[in-house]
Amino acid sequence: MNATREVEVVVAGAGQAGLAGAYHLRRSGFEPDRDFVVLDHSPGPGGAWQYRWASLTYGKVHGMHALPGMELTDADPSRPSADVIGEYFDRYERAFDLRVRRPVGIRAVREGDGGRLLVETSDGTWSTRALLNATGTWDRPFWPRYPGQEVFRGRQLHTAQYAGPEEFAGQRVVVVGGGASGTQHLLEIAPYAAATTWVTRRPPVFRDGPFDQEAGRAAVALVEERVRRGLPPRSVVSVTGLPLNDAVRQGLADGVLERQPMFDRITPDGVEWRDGRHVAADVILWATGFRAALDHLTPLRLREPGGGIRVEGTRVVADPRIHLLGYGPSASTVGANRAGRTAVRDIRRLLAGEPVAA
Repeated sequence: MNATREVEVVVAGAGQAGLAGAYHLRRSGFEPDRDFVVLDHSPGPGGAWQYRWASLTYGKVHGMHALPGMELTDADPSRPSADVIGEYFDRYERAFDLRVRRPVGIRAVREGDGGRLLVETSDGTWSTRALLNATGTWDRPFWPRYPGQEVFRGRQLHTAQYAGPEEFAGQRVVVVGGGASGTQHLLEIAPYAAATTWVTRRPPVFRDGPFDQEAGRAAVALVEERVRRGLPPRSVVSVTGLPLNDAVRQGLADGVLERQPMFDRITPDGVEWRDGRHVAADVILWATGFRAALDHLTPLRLREPGGGIRVEGTRVVADPRIHLLGYGPSASTVGANRAGRTAVRDIRRLLAGEPVAA
């Protein structure tokens, strides 16, 4: 039971990026359980999507791209995205016989013998020659710190804990964050709440019209430059702007999306700005995003002085045995698919003893 098992590649995580990586391993001739293993800490298929709130229907999802080799067709836009995508991922895993092992939590990745890595998990240890790390961000919600946070008498929660708008009925809600989740929360909560206030660090940028390939490449390039320099990545969405759809236009017209600058402190009964302005609140909802869940890689000391892990494409510069999928420029769903293909190509060269392209 406690014996260390050996494979050529460990895939950590079975969200979009992990499944894409596993698919490309399979297509390259790697056999699951013999040559590679997919480990996922979640109870079922669906990656982070399975934890999304029920009111986030598939029709509201921003930019879900199909996994390689199988389109997502005839999805009911009125169904919860957690159900639609969970079922799709389940079909995908079975169609390509990926044999995902779950729930298996990864505790640490350490240096092993003979140039191998040791992946310590809740289900024993795996010895591997390469690691496709696709552990995502959902497990690391980012909570900013502001003076007075500990004295607030109301409720504070993060997007990761959001269950739907009904629980805010009759309450005064401050939503913090200028991303897609923040705007979605506001538009849902406003009909139920006694009052809503939207605060962001920077003025939100709304994008009107189609998002073409050239704009997409430019956005990805901005994110890629940061990880190439070893800085913590920004999300692709943070540089593309918020899509100006009909719901957002209505929210702007109704004043629901009237943005306020970031408050300076939290008081027992609300939030306050330096000029003395105060907004009473029963709830502060932090729609402030997530950070990459990479603590299990800490023993390998991969972080650069800038706080991030320096990556070329998907390959960790400090350790070419490790590829980060769904990190930085590959964090979008279409980026995850491309990253899986690129990473597997590099890993095949590494395992064959061939030079890996810079």
